[in-house]
Amino acid sequence: MKNFENVSVALEGNSYFDGAVTSRTVNFADGSKKTLGFMLPGEYEFGTAAAELMEITSGELDVKLPGSKEWVNVKGGASFNVPANSKFQVNVKTVTDYCCSYL
Repeated sequence: MKNFENVSVALEGNSYFDGAVTSRTVNFADGSKKTLGFMLPGEYEFGTAAAELMEITSGELDVKLPGSKEWVNVKGGASFNVPANSKFQVNVKTVTDYCCSYL
């Protein structure tokens, strides 16, 4: 999907790691939400209360998911799932755009 229809977008963005990771919240009529953002190259750890689907729309990163000791390479067009109430690490190789869906 390249476009979202009939949504509202939060005017205020979210900024993490001194601005190296940013996002905007997109709210859907059914009450669901997604965040759209980008990450600059670097290493980051995120925590999430809700399960997430992270879709990488462009760029490249390595991700280490909860319970794993291995890094997995993810490039634009691929995605990964993050379980609820967990932390995960990313090592962003190039400027990376993403869409995060809360499941």
